Amino acid sequence: MATRIERHDTADDLAGAMATALLGRLAAAQSEGAVPQIALTGGTIAHALHLRLADLSPGSGVDWAKVVIWWGDERFVAPDSADRNAGQAREAFLDSVGADPANVHDMPSTATAASVDDGAAAYSQELREHGSGAFEVLMLGVGPDGHVASLFPGHPALDVDDQVAVGVTDSPKPPPERITLTFGALNRSKAVWFVASGSGKAEAVARALDGAPVHEIPATGVTGQQETVWFLDSEAAALL
Repeated sequence: MATRIERHDTADDLAGAMATALLGRLAAAQSEGAVPQIALTGGTIAHALHLRLADLSPGSGVDWAKVVIWWGDERFVAPDSADRNAGQAREAFLDSVGADPANVHDMPSTATAASVDDGAAAYSQELREHGSGAFEVLMLGVGPDGHVASLFPGHPALDVDDQVAVGVTDSPKPPPERITLTFGALNRSKAVWFVASGSGKAEAVARALDGAPVHEIPATGVTGQQETVWFLDSEAAALL
């Protein structure tokens, strides 16, 4: 399936376009009677996206109480840590748009799992029990090194093909302990939407779109079943 690239002048334009696209896709799914399941990402541009979702959701036709929320990865820290993607998303938009807490599936924290591996096993089971079999949309930020979720270049987790989620204990960026979905789980997505902003991402974006080896640029390893879209600002797209 062909990969589509969307270029936007600024990070703000990028966040607005992505929010509009997500709301449109969710509204369409709900109009057909579906309860869409999506996976969120973290990072600076994701935060901007979430703020735009809060702004644009009223009048969009999306009933957030009937959207199921998952995460592609999470920092294994205390539940109230500012590092938690889930806490950032709640503050930015989930609490204000009316998401049903029962439909928001946080990855385990240090308060709910004895170890990062136990947390990964628990989230794997939760996704098996409550997942729909495929995310309607999976959103993935891309690191300057080409990592997605918490799948980093050269890491053994890149080769795990028999688990839904794994624990990471030696993340090259802090905090060191994280839980991440594996390629097998990430690729169970109807739509995969990559998002990258800033000149620091330009080389990784170009290498991923050029098909670099997965162990060098992990972003290469994820594609959507129906579509794969790269949402980029002008700086992130500079080397294309």
